Amino acid sequence: MKIIVGLGNPGNNYSLTKHNFGFWIIDNLVKQSSLKYKLGKGDYVYAKNNEYIFVKPTTYMNNSGIAVNQILNYYDTLLIDDIIVIYDDIDINLGKIKFKSKGSDGGHNGIKSIIQHIKTDYFNRLKIGIATSMQMRPSEKYVLKPFPKKYNNLIDEVINKSVEGINFYLKNGIEKSMNNFN
Repeated sequence: MKIIVGLGNPGNNYSLTKHNFGFWIIDNLVKQSSLKYKLGKGDYVYAKNNEYIFVKPTTYMNNSGIAVNQILNYYDTLLIDDIIVIYDDIDINLGKIKFKSKGSDGGHNGIKSIIQHIKTDYFNRLKIGIATSMQMRPSEKYVLKPFPKKYNNLIDEVINKSVEGINFYLKNGIEKSMNNFN
């Protein structure tokens, strides 16, 4: 079984913000699989089939590690290798995605929380670029605002490319995904 976690902030106030790119991709994967969300045994909602668990933490971004740790504890037969985290990255241009097998938090508080809670930075990730030509500093303000409408087509392309990337990853693993999509 594989766990696919999309990061974002809960609530309608944040649903259209750049920081919720992970949620958008999880929502598309869940819809594609004709699944429905259920409340998890912790701070998350999930949709599940025989092979995959799609997860959205219900904590705020900065506490994402709480939900990831709860999932790993609940499904105690799963390993860190069975998880991939999808999240926005302000250091990558909008339109680009990047698979990664390990690394630091890169200043992303959601990833920092996950590393703290699961006590390792060795987990697979799909980073979604959100950098534009707009003023991006302070980053806390930039990530909590929606993209201007002129980016809507590009956002749809990125979501589709990311869904394709995750489906490829689930069949082929992280190394082939990095070679194919980065």
